[in-house]
Amino acid sequence: MDLKTLRTFHLIVKHGSFIQAAEELNYAQSTVTMQIQKLEADLGVQLMERGKKIRLTEAGRLFYEQSLDIVQRMEQVQKNISDLSIGETGTVRIGVTEPTASCRLPRLLQRFMAQYPRIRIALEISSTPALTESLMQGNIDFALCSTPDVGSELYFQPLFQERFVVLLPDEHPLSRKEIIEPSDLQDYRLLITSANCPYRKKLETVLQQSGHISLETMEIGSMTALKNYVEYGFGIALVPEIVLNPLPAKTTVRSISGSSIDMLTGLVRKTSSLQSASAKLYQYILQEINLG
Repeated sequence: MDLKTLRTFHLIVKHGSFIQAAEELNYAQSTVTMQIQKLEADLGVQLMERGKKIRLTEAGRLFYEQSLDIVQRMEQVQKNISDLSIGETGTVRIGVTEPTASCRLPRLLQRFMAQYPRIRIALEISSTPALTESLMQGNIDFALCSTPDVGSELYFQPLFQERFVVLLPDEHPLSRKEIIEPSDLQDYRLLITSANCPYRKKLETVLQQSGHISLETMEIGSMTALKNYVEYGFGIALVPEIVLNPLPAKTTVRSISGSSIDMLTGLVRKTSSLQSASAKLYQYILQEINLG
């Protein structure tokens, strides 16, 4: 007994006719007849009384009633599998760094999920090193982050440069300058992120290139929290420009000259192919993310 035969049986009951069931299925009538004969042989009972009008036997009525749920469930299973294979449903696990997670991704995911409401999305928000490790272990499908370490078995698709600016209190001495030089930072407390943060590593590289290795610093674990500590006068910070909308009270923004502190950000995945739903979101981000 298979699903095709069950469907044939149910269509015969629906139409009261072998001929109409065959027409709807685009089968030859002989095929429909053979399917029902085999079904009756498998069950060891007669299901239908043939004549000018098809009538169900008592066994046929019982079989029809109790197989309705089976047919409906199997049809739903087939539809779900079909939707999964074409990316209309499924779960996508994506890793993302700040500030993209808070400032760029929510609106983009809202549009995507409105278009594909049966695709579920799970987010892991962390640093680039943690996300690439999670990706290698198969815990996420792909990541949106800064460039991974060279030599890793990953494919990186660049998307945009995250522009950094200097955020400082309104009354800070450096606020009188239109453009701040890296050397200007040496006399003031600099708020920085955690040691494993790629943004901090990039900042340290820029400062070393300018000849200033030792600075007074205060470590703040969150990139998005830096602006709040500047607002309360703890120091100055290099922050992504995108997080400064709105600008915190009593603060001002200045550009920094010299070597670029901007961070290249993009999509990271394994070199193997993505599953259908993951591939859909990956391509959507690739095409739609705000590069501004």
